[in-house]
Amino acid sequence: MSLTILFMPESAYGPTNNSAGIGDILRRRGHRVVFAAEASWKGKLEALGFEEDLVDLAPPADEEQDAGQFWKDFIRDTAPEYRKSTREQLETVTAPIWKELIDGAKYCEPQLKQIIERVQPDVIVEDNVLTFPALLTAGKKFVRIVSCNPLEVRGQDIPPVFSGLPADDRSEWEAFRAEYDRTHREMWSAYNEWCVEQGTSPLPDLDFIHEGGLNLYVYPEILDYTDARPLGPTWHRLDSSVRETDEDFELPFERRQGASLVYFSLGSLGSADVGLMQRVIDVLATTPHQYVVSMGPLHEEIKLAENMWGAEFLPQTKIVPQCDLVITHGGNNTTTEALHFGKPMILLPLFWDQYDNAQRVHELGYGVRLSTYTFTDEELTGALDRLLGDAELRARLAAAGEEIRRRDGLRKAADLIEEFGRS
Repeated sequence: MSLTILFMPESAYGPTNNSAGIGDILRRRGHRVVFAAEASWKGKLEALGFEEDLVDLAPPADEEQDAGQFWKDFIRDTAPEYRKSTREQLETVTAPIWKELIDGAKYCEPQLKQIIERVQPDVIVEDNVLTFPALLTAGKKFVRIVSCNPLEVRGQDIPPVFSGLPADDRSEWEAFRAEYDRTHREMWSAYNEWCVEQGTSPLPDLDFIHEGGLNLYVYPEILDYTDARPLGPTWHRLDSSVRETDEDFELPFERRQGASLVYFSLGSLGSADVGLMQRVIDVLATTPHQYVVSMGPLHEEIKLAENMWGAEFLPQTKIVPQCDLVITHGGNNTTTEALHFGKPMILLPLFWDQYDNAQRVHELGYGVRLSTYTFTDEELTGALDRLLGDAELRARLAAAGEEIRRRDGLRKAADLIEEFGRS
């Protein structure tokens, strides 16, 4: 039985790429896959074979914007705040992000109702961090995907989400939770009230999103928290969700004999911090390794060294397998993709769940978390030397990557959505 499946991902590359990867498997199985993505993605999903029925999260701009442009601008403008602690960022970064997300959800509610009426989906799949009431009140089967760190699904015995605090030291957990309550309670209460007015059930306390009838989350078992926070029967882990839509990639340069190859990316949003990008590049220029650099939207302002090659956009899933190590901001997609291919990481987190991923990788020994804005040259080069020289770790990660790939989270997700849609 062919299904009509409506995806609504957050307007950022991580969730959109994740949804496109799963949607591509479903499309190839003969299902109708429609994307209610944000309007700046116009044409990009259609080019992958999907239908587009797009939404505006704010009044349309006078000029056509790049995909996810709003969040690129937002991150660039708030970049000075990333030098603050995660607790301080709750007021100056995290809460403002929630406010923008909420404004977008309210703005597009009438459009979503019209899209659902036009598309008549059997299944609605949301990969986002907050509830869009129209998706829940349509009377359709609803799937929630968590493609952020799974601390988003809270528990008393795991660190608070967005904190980057260690799992084995609870000394700062309660103070962080108290500050989250102080900075978010009023906003959450108002959003909860609005959602209920639209016809949803009340939100869980201080959570901005409901669970689905089926819930999927993307995180490798070797990093997961389920021993400390078991999840219910509607929850299913995807050890990875690596899209197969990226084009093939051949290195445009010769690999030097004996040189390691490193991939450096701060994501489509983090790369907008040109000063940070250049600082890392200048340190890497002093090393004997070779680098592939994802330069991002402000690529013309970034100067690469002789031991580097880069471009604005790169097919990450085709490059990481060819590399020996990944330097990343700790976004969930890059973190899980690095482990999917069995690569150690150096992590430079900036905001949101990036701190949680960086801390988890660091505390379990699969990489090194550095202080993003205050690391010394020696700390970065030392981390490179230590990770690249650790043959035992690299062998362990290679074996873990083989197991993650064997579990094939992409097809597991498609299977679960199909089964749920037909039940």
